[in-house]
Amino acid sequence: MAEIIPERQALAKKIRAEHGSKVLGEVTVEQVYGGMRGIKAMLWEPSVLDSEEGIRFWGRSIPECQEVIPTAPGGTEMLPEAMFWYLLTGKVPTAEETVQFQNELASRASLPAHLEKIMDSFPATMHPMTQFVMSVAALNHDSAFAAKYKSGMKKAEYWQPTLEDSLDCVAKSFTIAARIYNNLYKKGVNDVALDPTKDLSYNFSNQIGFGDNKDFIELIRLYNVLHTDHEGGNVSAHATHLVGSALSDPFLSYSAGLAGLAGPLHGLANQEVLSFILEMQKQIGDHASDKEITDYTWSVLNSGRVVPGYGHAVLRKPDPRFIALQQFGVKRGLNEDPIFNYVDQLYKLAPGILTEHGKTKNPFPNVDAASGSLLQHYGLTQHSFYTVTACLHLLEKLGLRAEAPGRRLTIALTLACVCTHSSEPRARSEPSPRLVDTLSPWLQYTMQMLTWLLVDV
Repeated sequence: MAEIIPERQALAKKIRAEHGSKVLGEVTVEQVYGGMRGIKAMLWEPSVLDSEEGIRFWGRSIPECQEVIPTAPGGTEMLPEAMFWYLLTGKVPTAEETVQFQNELASRASLPAHLEKIMDSFPATMHPMTQFVMSVAALNHDSAFAAKYKSGMKKAEYWQPTLEDSLDCVAKSFTIAARIYNNLYKKGVNDVALDPTKDLSYNFSNQIGFGDNKDFIELIRLYNVLHTDHEGGNVSAHATHLVGSALSDPFLSYSAGLAGLAGPLHGLANQEVLSFILEMQKQIGDHASDKEITDYTWSVLNSGRVVPGYGHAVLRKPDPRFIALQQFGVKRGLNEDPIFNYVDQLYKLAPGILTEHGKTKNPFPNVDAASGSLLQHYGLTQHSFYTVTACLHLLEKLGLRAEAPGRRLTIALTLACVCTHSSEPRARSEPSPRLVDTLSPWLQYTMQMLTWLLVDV
């Protein structure tokens, strides 16, 4: 990163100097009221989301990443640690680099004793996401960034303790999630030690009792990788960006993002899909015909409800992340499972039904259409915990200047981009208007922080 950051800073300064006055587009009142959808106002490098072909990470599609990103020894799915390296650097790590990075993260995964005590005191009635938010925020006690900033630190040095905190946050989030699970569903039994030679997904799976299930471990690896980045910002991403822009440390910033993800409109999608499938199973049985599924789907739509897991704000084709998860199940013969088989059948039937219904711009499945059924199949049946598993790939920390609302709008228009500025001249003392666009999850926010932190926005 010490080699990459100066190059990125120089490029950013050059772009601003040569193109700082360029107008990127217009903003309509409807876009303001509609959540800023479609506004070009965010700088993002690690991924690009195309409406037709889906997500690309540093130019590579998911299938292309699957061909080059290292896997665990004996495994078939990409390692999240390797994808993290790739997102941070833009370069595919070698097998040796992956192992070194994996071991580095594993060495950071243990929790401090005071945090374990706090977590073990949470009541069993407290929602797992509330526990996650509080636990990650409590890591602020040992923040390298907070300590360095308090003692006095040059701006040019911000990225170093930020990276340290970010790596800690990534590693410890897996252990936090495992402890929450064990406290809630295993009577507080936390007797499985971390294996420093294994990856984070293995250790998480092993600590919650799935260490002997190779397919479950592979699913957790794939699930994490597929959510590593999805372009620029939404609720959880922007909440993290916003808090981080005030130079709050990564732990506080990430906990803010987790609080956003806990909201039912953001982090409950795969649970809603699974509930839909289970209700359909209850109504029409285990092995319904295509006609029975079609009739049931129409009854749902005609009652004014929606088919969860279908549709996307940007995509107009099946989500490649859904395809990866669906193929994961098909290759392992999961069609014998009635729940997963219904996911597969809906994938073939629902787009035509939704197109005929005429009220859905994108009638194709998104990533949430498959993930819940896979977790359920392998025995992770505690649905309220599903959002926690989604949080394992949501490390978001940017070192942006404090966001400030625009002067002429009563709505808080904020810029979450580093290089995009208003085309209208303004006095140096005026606050930069900043604007928020959409969403993205995981470690890539560290990348954004590290590459653009020193740019004076």
